Amino acid sequence: MGRHNTTRRSCYKTAEIIMRNNVHSSGVEMVFDPLLRERDFGIAEGRPKEDLKNMANRAGQSCRDYTPPGGETLEQVRLRCKKFLKSLYQRMVDDHGCSGQSSAAVGREAGAGAAESGTDGPLPGLTDDGMEGVPLHALVVSHGAYIRVAVRHFVEDLQCSLPQGLKMSKLLSACPNTGISRFVLIVSPTESGLALSAVRCVFTNRKDHLTSRNICYITH
Repeated sequence: MGRHNTTRRSCYKTAEIIMRNNVHSSGVEMVFDPLLRERDFGIAEGRPKEDLKNMANRAGQSCRDYTPPGGETLEQVRLRCKKFLKSLYQRMVDDHGCSGQSSAAVGREAGAGAAESGTDGPLPGLTDDGMEGVPLHALVVSHGAYIRVAVRHFVEDLQCSLPQGLKMSKLLSACPNTGISRFVLIVSPTESGLALSAVRCVFTNRKDHLTSRNICYITH
């Protein structure tokens, strides 16, 4: 398993804590990737969120879709996400010597995100939810706005299958700090290189690990 992390200190510390407390992390390399950095909010960077909301209101747009002057558009963030995923597929296959179709469970931990699986979905808090038969695992630690774009990319562009009962409004809503999502990706070789052939959402932005001392939430 690999752990991929943005270069910002908040995510670095989160990834560091996970590795320090996960018995399966011994000998695992932490990879810092600038493609995972948070969305650039331009002149709104570092300012209160209320300022961003006011800018969006004046522009007649929703806060989520608004791009402040000098900031990154959602499409630019989406392109970064696609580049990261492509590099992740190749790295996992190279590191584990897989040449045929491979499945990988990608866990994402963030500074934001929030949705609940349907009543018929996996039980909350179990470390092996969706892990059966999945040979490769990766934990990706990034930021809330970035991960919201990534989830939208999975659902809208890649036609990701979702847990029964999960509403789109929940899927794309904001979540508490250190929310966790898990996706199973099926990667297949093509003439132009590796390509994603299927993606399945196990759960999104889970937060039950914040309220129970008995739940181990670290992907292994």
